[in-house]
Amino acid sequence: MPAITLPDGSVRSFDATVTGTTVAASIGPGLARAALAMKVDGRLVDLSTEIAADAAVVFVTRRDEIALEMIRHDCAHVLAEAVQELFPGTQVTIGPSIENGFYYDFARNEPFTTEDFPAIEAKMREIVARNAPFVRSVIDRDEGIAYFTAKGEKYKAELIRDLPDAETITLYSQGDWIDLCRGPHMRGTGDVGTAFKLMKVAGAYWRGDHRNAMLSRIYGTAWRDQKELDAHLHMLAEAEKRDHRRIGKEMGLFHLQEEATGSVFWHPKGWKLYRRAEDYMRRRLDLSGYQEVKTPQLIDRALWEASGHWEKFREHMFVAKVEDEDKTLALKPMNCPGHVQIFKQGLRSYRELPLRMAEFGACHRYEPSGALHGIMRVRSFVQDDAHIFCTEARIADETVRFVALLSSIYADFGFPEFRVKFSTRPDLRAGTDEVWDHAEGALAEACATAGVDYTINPGEGAFYGPKLEFVLRDAIGRDWQCGTLQVDLVLPERLDAEYVAEDGSRKRPVMLHRAILGSFERFLGIMIEQYAGRFPVWLAPVQVVVATIVSDADEYAGEVAAALRAAGLTVTLDTTNQKINAKIREHSVQHVPVIAVVGRKEAEERKVALRRLGGEAQTVLGLDEAVGLLRAEASPPDLARA
Repeated sequence: MPAITLPDGSVRSFDATVTGTTVAASIGPGLARAALAMKVDGRLVDLSTEIAADAAVVFVTRRDEIALEMIRHDCAHVLAEAVQELFPGTQVTIGPSIENGFYYDFARNEPFTTEDFPAIEAKMREIVARNAPFVRSVIDRDEGIAYFTAKGEKYKAELIRDLPDAETITLYSQGDWIDLCRGPHMRGTGDVGTAFKLMKVAGAYWRGDHRNAMLSRIYGTAWRDQKELDAHLHMLAEAEKRDHRRIGKEMGLFHLQEEATGSVFWHPKGWKLYRRAEDYMRRRLDLSGYQEVKTPQLIDRALWEASGHWEKFREHMFVAKVEDEDKTLALKPMNCPGHVQIFKQGLRSYRELPLRMAEFGACHRYEPSGALHGIMRVRSFVQDDAHIFCTEARIADETVRFVALLSSIYADFGFPEFRVKFSTRPDLRAGTDEVWDHAEGALAEACATAGVDYTINPGEGAFYGPKLEFVLRDAIGRDWQCGTLQVDLVLPERLDAEYVAEDGSRKRPVMLHRAILGSFERFLGIMIEQYAGRFPVWLAPVQVVVATIVSDADEYAGEVAAALRAAGLTVTLDTTNQKINAKIREHSVQHVPVIAVVGRKEAEERKVALRRLGGEAQTVLGLDEAVGLLRAEASPPDLARA
């Protein structure tokens, strides 16, 4: 007689083993229609799963966030069935749900193209309309291998063959079509709905190994309803318009090339943008009590072994052999072990804590070439990195200070709101469970003190400590994880960092790893897309163009440009023979925020006509007034507040 406890605390008892479908129906016809799956004691399962013992049950409906993942998972199955109906002889391999959608890899002599999409999508809609139920069955390992081998599905047979001996092998059917899958699934193909779209095709090696066969991967996106799908497609269209790679090329900010894969060539205007951000960050850190340092790029393998990075991070590190010294050096992938070395120089007193040590540290990490993306995912980057060495009693205070600083900086860059994820211990980690219990408890307490609300991000902490992840939302609704704060009780122990406490004893400091932008390259890529290249005046690489209407105004235009430069602005002088409308179009494409137009009249009256990016109106001001106005607009937010 299982007793089913529902989310509202009520309990329903049944005389015999019961399925989720029966439980939902006993509650009411509305839930029976809406329920797609259920969680039994926290585990997501099919509605058809039998419940034989007392359990807590939560039903999943289309409104729930987890339903999106199920819709996408089931849509991948619908895609695979559609492909095999339309293209007999195609083998199916693996088809998971992913962020915003799903994909399925197919083995076929002729790769798919986007021209195949209309027919595939039409067939998918037919399958959805059939509303064939998803039916789970358990199969013996040898029987499963024989079944898929007989169907010519060698990839599925290989997957079964490589599963752990203890793994339960399950199949799911949807009508006559059967796939190998752990599940769970919704009730039937009709639950997928029609808010899906196939997006692109790509090549993918079987199991991600270049030595294996190349498969044809079809990507799709799927949502709860058409409104959500339309919003996503609109966001993608906006993202394409804002692509930092295209805008960066148009504005002449940077370029990338194969001879330096994953590294950025900053052009003068791009470097101006970079330096404006860096100078701003440096001023903010100086005023917040950070001491800036610089640590070596190449560090002996021995230090990385001592810190634990060699074991946990070696595959992402670039190494160099020093033959005449028989040494192995590594380009640093992060700054923390170097900062501990500076902390250890001399005997530290508790009076020196908290010690806030910052570095704009150049780091290198190996990223597969297929994972690189413009300047947002690179192999060579600069972190706005810092480490705070403090006592345990100061963790909460330093968290409050950090969150206040981060909030102010994000607001200055145009991101007034963010959300926080609390990332807990990963499977692969350093330190004992007792140490992790202590570190996670301390960080949770610090969040309470700082008034930080968060969601749990299980298993995503750093290998040496739990962390907070600060997630920005941009102008078109995309989320970007940038800042982090990590509580580390492990690295100071591994690298033997200590200080003299008030009672004369030696103690280990707590090490708070923190970043706000994350990496300059990635953050500037986000900024380019956030503003679509139309930066506020204080950040813009070129802040003002002084453009002449006639050559008679050239001399005065030079005076205007000189006055603006003397006021600290970055100015371009355009005295070419083009007509003024052509000049305005040219500099608008370059996203220059202000064009100062001068002709004979302006020269005679010592005035300028200011034209704003995206506008047609002009404001005519005296030269001194215009310089004062633009000087104020070009002042970085922190200096404007001073």
